[in-house]
Formats: sequence, C-alpha cells, structure tokens
Amino acid sequence: MTGESQDKEGRYRYKYCDAFGNRKSVYSWRLTEADPYPRGKSKDIPLREKEKDIQKNLANGIVPDGGNVTVLELVQKYVGQKKGVKHNTQANYNFVINIIKRDPFGAKRIDQVKLSDAKTWLIKLQQVDGRGYSSIHSIRGVLRPAFQMAVDDDLIRRNPFEFHLSTVVVNNSVTREAITRKQERQYLEFVKNDNHFSRYYDAIYILFHTGLRISEFCGLIKEDIDLKEGKLRVERQLQRTRDMQYIIEDTKTPSGVRFVPMTKEVMDCFRNILENREKLKAEPVVSDVKGNMYHGFLFMDKNGRPMVALHWEKYFQHIREKYNSIYKVQMPCITPHVCRHTFCSNMAKSGMNPKTLQYIMGHSDISVTLNTYTHLQFDDALEEMKKVCNAVG
Repeated sequence: MTGESQDKEGRYRYKYCDAFGNRKSVYSWRLTEADPYPRGKSKDIPLREKEKDIQKNLANGIVPDGGNVTVLELVQKYVGQKKGVKHNTQANYNFVINIIKRDPFGAKRIDQVKLSDAKTWLIKLQQVDGRGYSSIHSIRGVLRPAFQMAVDDDLIRRNPFEFHLSTVVVNNSVTREAITRKQERQYLEFVKNDNHFSRYYDAIYILFHTGLRISEFCGLIKEDIDLKEGKLRVERQLQRTRDMQYIIEDTKTPSGVRFVPMTKEVMDCFRNILENREKLKAEPVVSDVKGNMYHGFLFMDKNGRPMVALHWEKYFQHIREKYNSIYKVQMPCITPHVCRHTFCSNMAKSGMNPKTLQYIMGHSDISVTLNTYTHLQFDDALEEMKKVCNAVG
C-alpha cells in the first residue's frame, strides 16, 4: 500500500500528509491484526488499522492530533464560553477544572481519549480517589458537553463520555427521602419545645408546609408576605458566594417565579416572624445583577447579615443530633430540602392535582413533580385503592 515501508528491525511505517500538508508518520510492529507480536515488543494497534483511522479523519475533515488540545485546555475553553452563569454553576466549573488540573488525565490529548479511557478514569475517581457519585456526576456533566464541542469543531470523531454513568460508577449517594407525617409531627414538636431551637420553629414549620427551596426562603423580604390575601410571592434566591459575598439571583428556573398559597398556620408563623424580627439600625441591602436593591430579609445571623442556606442546614443538623441523643428511636437525616420533598409528597398523597402541585413547587417540568409519586408506599397505594373501590361501589 502506498506510503507503507518496513525498517531493518521489522517495524512498519506509514507516511502521509495531514489536512494542513504537514508530513506525518505512524508506526507499528504489526501490519495486520493477524500478525503476531514480536517477542519483547509492546502491544499496539496494527498499522493498517491506524491507516484506516487516519484516512477516515482526513475524509471527514477532522483536525489532526485533536489540534494538540489537552483535556484541561478543552474544558477551560468550554467553561470560558459560559457567560452569565449563576455563582453555584461557576463554582462547580471551578471544582471540575481544579480536579482535572491535578490529575494526569488532564494532560492527555483529547484525540487519544477513548471510550474505555473515559470509563476507566471515572472508575478511578471513585475507587482510588474516593470521590462520591454526585461529584463524579458533576465532573462528567462538564466533560461530556466539552468533548461534544470538540466533536462539533472537528477535533475528534466521537465523544468518549457519551455513556450512562450508572453503568460504570456505583451510585453510592444518599437519597433524601420524604419523612412520614408522624416523623414530621415529632420533629416539629421537639423543635417547638426546645429552649434553644424553638426560635426557629416558625421558619421550619413554613418550610414543611410551603415546599419553598431554602434559597427562596432566605430571599424573602417583608413585602413578599401578603397576609391579607394569604399568598407568598416567590421571585428570587439569596445566595452567598465562597468569598462571602451576598448576591440576589433569579429563581432556579422561570417557573420558580410564583405565588404560593398560605394556610392559616403558615400565616400565623409569618406573623410571629415579623413581630419578633430584630429591629436594626441599618437594614442590610443586597443587589442583583441589574442593580435592584433588596432589604427587609426575615432572619439575620449574629453579624447582622441575612441568613443563607448554610445557616439553616447547620441548624437542622444540630436539631437532629440533639434529638437523637435523647430518644432511642432515631430521627432520619432532615434538611431544608427534605422539608420541600416531604411537602410535595404529602400534597401528592392528599390527591392534589399534579399540575397544581407543579406550580406550587416551581417545577419547570411536570416529570419532576410526578416523580414524587414514585416515593409513595404500600399503605398509600392501599388507601388510594380503597377510595377508588368505595367510589365505584
């Protein structure tokens, strides 16, 4: 075949010109798959197979050698094109880049990353480096679109990260399930009667009975609470960045902007919060990217700054630890998100229309709301069947 030759040691060589007219050569100790490996020589792909890949890449206009782009350079380029992302998303990008920087995989040329290489690396992250499934999910969530960008740019032919993660890495993440109504009552009763944590009872009750995301709850200001109409305006999130900067962001999705109806009990909790709210000499002000200024947040930390999600997550942790140190029957892990999930499950069990529940939860996709119904137990199915049978009878 044109361009093929063999040196004195028996190694095969194929000479060709790349898409830019540069002369290139590839080598192998075997010409075809049927040829045996010479003794003492490392295993390699046969020369003819390499030739097929080269010709296919040239025919498809694939840039040779992946443009000499490394995995790290590719990810940095991909992330660099993401402008105006929320700070949590940017923090995730930085997390992924830092992992790739420290790993030899990051220096690998992208055209040399095969499907098996991508899978092996993710397995190594879990089994050797001790990364959790959620972290690996985030890492793959950046690498897959980054490599797809390389495919679209004709740097490589296939995306090596295009596979189902669960088929490669063990999902060892802890699922935060909704708690039972009995557990909810016991938890709230404990908080209400505890000398220290009772100050947070109203807020925790609200989280259990509105389904608000904790960042949405932290972003509420006094003007959002309409006690006359019994509705709660949700249209922003309060976040705090790693460098301790407070920022206002839009809701998670456009569907997150909504009015949440309040029960009498929820309104009573908001009244208590507003009446007991600390009077400050100067209200802290937080602005959004458009320059809009917000003040009148409901809860302040010891430094007089608005409380954020991390504060509440710590309070929930300490409440559970104290509860479990007193009672033999242990309370499961309860977080602000568990409150949200519990509310959604309770509304589903009560027969609320899924579309109505979708609106209240601020879900952009009905499938997210419907997935709540998969968490119902046998007793729920039995009760529902009895209702249907009695109606038919």
